[in-house]
Amino acid sequence: MTRNFTIGVIAMAAIVVASNILVQHLFGNWLTWGAFTYPLAFLVTDLMNRFYGAQAARRVVLVGFGVGLICSVIGTQIMGEFGPLVTLRVALASGVAFLCAQLLDVAIFDRLRSGAWWRAPLVSTLVGASADTALFFTIAFSAGLVWLEPGNDVSWANEALPLLGFGPVAPLWVSLAVADWGVKLALALLALVPFRLIVRKFHPQPA
Repeated sequence: MTRNFTIGVIAMAAIVVASNILVQHLFGNWLTWGAFTYPLAFLVTDLMNRFYGAQAARRVVLVGFGVGLICSVIGTQIMGEFGPLVTLRVALASGVAFLCAQLLDVAIFDRLRSGAWWRAPLVSTLVGASADTALFFTIAFSAGLVWLEPGNDVSWANEALPLLGFGPVAPLWVSLAVADWGVKLALALLALVPFRLIVRKFHPQPA
């Protein structure tokens, strides 16, 4: 049990580190590569919740939060073309979104754990991922929250453009959020496959 829990902790830390690195690299016009790795954190949280319960899952979440905090601090010290790779708003948004979304995921999963095997991981991930996207992009880029870091120019993120390039006009950050949300929802469905396989292998009781 201890060995598998340790693997879960390491997996969460690795996902957070990888996502913090890959978020610096674009995938198309609306996404970064980090959008494809970060949602795996929900899979790790749900597996830990299934195997060891909500309290253990929260400990794994706190490890991920701590690793993310360290990555953000390091990022603020690395200068890119337009300033620090991680601004105060982005660091705040990342931490708040991760912690709130993951703890929400844990609570919902725990509430639904006795139902059909797919319901707890699917519903908890969909709700948690939606909260994560809404919190991160709003805190990081909304013009209404410019007071969080007055010296950080987020005008680029508030440029009015067609949503995802073809929809109604909206701030750029809304398109980024919608694209990110879509990837998370798709991966939430795909993650049901490894969730089921891993649970069947290591926790053969009805899931």
